[in-house]
Amino acid sequence: MDLKAIIVEDEANSREIIRNYITKYCKNVLLVGEAASIKEAMVLIENNTLDLIFLDVEMPFGNAFDLLDQLPDRTFETVFVTAYDQYAKDALNHHAAYYLTKPINIDELINAVDYVETVRAKEIALEGEVLSSKSKGVTGKLTLPQQDGFQVLNIPEILYCKADDNYTEIYLENTKILVSKTLKYFEDALAEFAFARVHKSYLVNVNEVVKYRKGKGGSVVMSNGKELLVSASKKKDFLAFFN
Repeated sequence: MDLKAIIVEDEANSREIIRNYITKYCKNVLLVGEAASIKEAMVLIENNTLDLIFLDVEMPFGNAFDLLDQLPDRTFETVFVTAYDQYAKDALNHHAAYYLTKPINIDELINAVDYVETVRAKEIALEGEVLSSKSKGVTGKLTLPQQDGFQVLNIPEILYCKADDNYTEIYLENTKILVSKTLKYFEDALAEFAFARVHKSYLVNVNEVVKYRKGKGGSVVMSNGKELLVSASKKKDFLAFFN
């Protein structure tokens, strides 16, 4: 499979080296653009469906983590390419697929791309396996793929879902489940049910809301006592459930 990718690197010489290595050694990578800043990278991300970003850490007016923090629903994988190794922990916390240090080792670059290709292939294979009930004719159920099969949830028992980079935490009354799908994926899967996106990080079961507190956006209190922020841009759509 071809991996659509961009390079985000402020130094022209480094961009050229990465581009040349990818072109020569990674035939399954299709470069669709390059960016020298976070602002330029955001434009490319917004205008392309990407599988992979080769991302330097230190750039003018911010760093790689500032960029990723603006993209809680991102679906692409990230390979960090940096001259510094002290960012490895932060990269791990941002669910990086791979961490390459400069000067780039060609074998490591190939390994990074192969790893991303494997991850994306698995995601494509699982696409559609996290399904709402309307797709399978089973009323009110959601299936979550696991290594040994799949878990079936009763949709009414879901209190809320929380974004965690490319993952989603699904909260039930007494437990939570981490799933390697974005919050947007579950927003779409649960669109036929009473779930409201109240914040970039939260999708709530409206039937489990016990209180709304006023504010610019305000907040909701769930049946388990957890209070979640409501963003100003999502407030109107959320309140429409109660009008």
